[in-house]
Amino acid sequence: MKILCSSINSLPQNVPVGTRAFTFLEASSRPDVGRIASGWLRKLESAGYAPSIPVWDFMLFCFAVYASDVAVIRKNSADGWTRQIELYITLNDPAPWEANKAIAEEMLRVLSGDFWTLHFLPGGPPPPKGKLRKCDRDCVSLLSGGLDSLIGGIDATTAGRRPIFVSQLAFEDSARQVAYANALGGGDWHQQWSHKVVFSGKKETSTRARSMAFYGLAVLATSLLSVKRADILVPENGFISINPPLLPGRMASLSTRTTHPQFMTFLQKLLDAVGVNAQLCMPYRFMTKGEMLAQCADQTLLTRFACDSTSCGRFRTYNRTHCGRCVPCMVRKAAIQRWGISDTTRYKFTNLSVAGKANADDPMAVACAVLAAEKKGIDAFLGATLAFASAADRPHYRQVAEQGLAELATLLRKDGII
Repeated sequence: MKILCSSINSLPQNVPVGTRAFTFLEASSRPDVGRIASGWLRKLESAGYAPSIPVWDFMLFCFAVYASDVAVIRKNSADGWTRQIELYITLNDPAPWEANKAIAEEMLRVLSGDFWTLHFLPGGPPPPKGKLRKCDRDCVSLLSGGLDSLIGGIDATTAGRRPIFVSQLAFEDSARQVAYANALGGGDWHQQWSHKVVFSGKKETSTRARSMAFYGLAVLATSLLSVKRADILVPENGFISINPPLLPGRMASLSTRTTHPQFMTFLQKLLDAVGVNAQLCMPYRFMTKGEMLAQCADQTLLTRFACDSTSCGRFRTYNRTHCGRCVPCMVRKAAIQRWGISDTTRYKFTNLSVAGKANADDPMAVACAVLAAEKKGIDAFLGATLAFASAADRPHYRQVAEQGLAELATLLRKDGII
């Protein structure tokens, strides 16, 4: 599948047959052309954005990748999963991107499991030219409305940091994001945006590359800072980051890799290669969710918001209620159980033993993983999962995988699953 993401001025009169086209920031009058973030430029200028070309082009790249990810249907590929995506993107300065496209292609291969061929063309939409406000912030921190990003914000502000919190607008989570940013003293600089990818036809729902839009927004927010090299805090627990395949059928990108260390290494290489002066920081890469909760710097504030946060992969399916049986829900339940407070989260299924057989894939996979690790040992269970890690980091990742499974084992035994 070929995708073209272009400024409206660079859009060809006739899009080649077999190519799906999108326009950045402005909507085309042509019904066969999708749009990305239409009308956003004026809002950015009003908010005081005047990003550099490298920062702006990076954001355009991220949005184009996300648009491609949702526009190309996996079931139409030869094996029903792995796609071949040829993406053309108009940028303001395509030269450094063309010179380093091998890094970007390999990074996306790790993230989505697809084969990407990238082409970078001139003629991208120019960046906004807003009037920069004086900013007293010193870093950027992702704030999703989830438990990990809440802990990350609490720990950062308690340590004296002053983050710009960056969020993606997401239904009911948007109100949570505002409440958390305000409680952490960052409400005035809280950035909430949406990529607004719109096109006709079916959308791919696996969205393995959805995190690219989030990273694009975070990098864009660094342009508000006056620091020389901006830290971008990515608060994610290590167990979910490495996301060890619970069953052989969940290898590679069949499990989400949005913060996988291998992907994050490529992402940092790409930032450096195209001239974006930002440093990705993962302070919890060697910690489980339970350890994050137990060691959070402000237990009072955490207790106030923890059970209100969102973790569920099917939150919208159950009318803004946690399902209680997907992997993120089980990791959350296990972590709060280890933390030792009463879990007041609203779950559709409060106990895994009554979660129903029709959708028991995730509980079964977790149970199989726990029993395999206990019977054969953690190294046999992990296999080559940690091959990406350096010799110095591998023991730490091994420990976080072992501790993460131990937290889940306690939950499963409590619910009578194993």
